[in-house]
Formats: sequence, structure tokens, C-alpha cells
Amino acid sequence: MNENKTISKTVRVWLIIGLVMIFFQIIIGGVTRLTGSGLSITKWEIVTGTFPPMSAAGWESEFELYKDTPQYKKINEGMSMSDFKFIYFWEYFHRLWARTMGFVFLIPFIFFWFTNHFTPRLTRRLIVVFLLAALVAVFGWIMVASGLVNRPWVNAYKLTVHLCLAVLLFGYLLWTTFIAFEPIPRVQTNKMLITLGKVFTTVTVFQIFLGGIMSGMKAGLFYPTWPDMNGMFIPPEVFDISQYNVENVVEYDKHAFMPAMIQTLHRLTAYSLVIIGLWMFSKSYKQSYPQVFRINNIMLITMLGIQVLLGIFTLINCKGSIPVGLGSMHQGGGILLLSVALFNNYLMRKN
Repeated sequence: MNENKTISKTVRVWLIIGLVMIFFQIIIGGVTRLTGSGLSITKWEIVTGTFPPMSAAGWESEFELYKDTPQYKKINEGMSMSDFKFIYFWEYFHRLWARTMGFVFLIPFIFFWFTNHFTPRLTRRLIVVFLLAALVAVFGWIMVASGLVNRPWVNAYKLTVHLCLAVLLFGYLLWTTFIAFEPIPRVQTNKMLITLGKVFTTVTVFQIFLGGIMSGMKAGLFYPTWPDMNGMFIPPEVFDISQYNVENVVEYDKHAFMPAMIQTLHRLTAYSLVIIGLWMFSKSYKQSYPQVFRINNIMLITMLGIQVLLGIFTLINCKGSIPVGLGSMHQGGGILLLSVALFNNYLMRKN
């Protein structure tokens, strides 16, 4: 197929379905994390793990395996079978959704490839998508395994890598989807706006990275106030040079330094995003650029405002536990904000 040939509507719809499924997989993963469900299934069985326990004996067997984990012994000892089934559901649903995505991607891909629906460029990009998906899946198990040995929860850094790989997969497929649609001409060439767009996207990715660590460390529980942090703009731990050591970074759950540092960085990065976003919006709105670019920038500043509010509401409701609903919406908002930012960059790309 010629590179300039239009991609069929069927392929485009398939790509959008894939994007939606990855988006919800990230949300489901967030719920799994916030409900403490990620360690409820102690084995990685690609085929047999497709089906949940089908009998009382099967449930007892799964429960016994879970009882041997640090999470059960240190946090959930004495939990009921119904409580176990609740956390089991979210981890099972997370894995089942991933398996379903595999079929949704693989079977149509083979059909479209054999029927010559792809351009060579699209084929290459979709192969990368499959490789990234496999990497996300493998690292997902590495992440889970980190909570089955000593800590009663998954390692915050490995959790963040898993999240960032999923975001990379989503972003790469999103850009691929942009390419699959009719090419959109470069709508403007203002170097300042192009630079601001790239900076905004980069900072958004960094903010998602910090958000992953925030979630993994449950850092929101340490300073559940805004605009201050328990009465201070920046906690004293951040200024204590003696706290900057490897032990505090690795053993983050035994010291207050890393939660304080990560939450401080997360807040400061949010303020930076607001400044960059407003600057970019003011420069784009004053000019007579094409409507698609103006509308996208309105969407960007709107989504940025929503995301900031979700972050604040999530934080101030971290009283004893992280609110699952708000936390999940905040994570989803981050992905949507990144999506709008990427489309902004796409509109300013060189043809």
C-alpha cells in the first residue's frame, strides 16, 4: 500500500477502540492500586488465569495462597472471604481486561495486515505498539512480585515504571491514530508556541510520573491539606540535607522524607503546568490561528483546570485513606490532559 493512501474507516475505528481500552486499563489499574487489590492473585497464569475460581474449594485455595503474602500477614490478617473476593475482583478484572485487549488488537491486526489495509509506516508503528504492550504486561508481573516478598504492597518505583510504560503505550498509539486519520496541515509556525507546547507535554509526563510515585508511597496521606502542607508551604524535611541519602529513597516507607519530597515536587510541578498552560493559551488565543488549533487550546486549558481541581479535592480528602473515586478520576484526567497536549503538538508538527 502506498504511504499516501487513505487509511480505511474500519482501521481508524479499531485504533480508537484500542485507545479507549488502554485508557480504561490505566483507570482500572489505578482502582486496583487504591483498593490494595494488586497482590490478591499471587500467580501469573496467562491461560488458566483467564478464569476465576469456580468453586468454594477453588476460592479457599486462592485465599490460602494470599494468606502467605506479607500484605495479608502485616495488613489484612483476619479478613473475611467476602473482603478477599472484593480485592480479587479488581486484580482479576485488571488482568482480564489486558487479555481482552490482546485479542482486540491481535486478531484484527492479522486480518488487516493480510488484506493490505496498512501502509508500511502504520505497520511499523503497530509492531512497536505490540512490543510496548508486551513490555507493560511483563513489568506488571515484576511489579506485583515486588510485593510478595517483604513489603506488604508493591514497590512504588516499580509501580511508577509500570504506569509510565502504559502511558507511553497510550501516547504512542494515540500519535499513530493521529497519523492514520487524514493528515492535518501544520496550522501555525510560531516558534514560541511550538516550544511551549513541547515543554507543556514534557512537564505533563513528568507530573504523571510523580503522580505514580505519590500513589505508590501514599504520599497524599502525609499532607492532606491545601494550599499549605500541614501549615507549611514546604515541609522542613525537604530542606534537611541529612535526609538526602540512599536509605531514605529505598526505604521510603520507613521515613517521612520521600513522601514529603514527592508531594512537594508534585505540587510545584502542578503550579508550573498552570503557568505554562496559561502562557500558551494567551499567546494562541490572541492570534488568528485556524479553528481546530484554537478549540484544542481551549480544551487544553479547560482540562488543565479540571485536573488541578481533581488533584486538590483528592488531596484534601486523604483522611486516613486515599479516596478511590477521586484518585481514579485524577489519574484519568492526567491521561486526558496528555492527550490534548499531544494533539496540540501534532497540529504544530512539521509536514
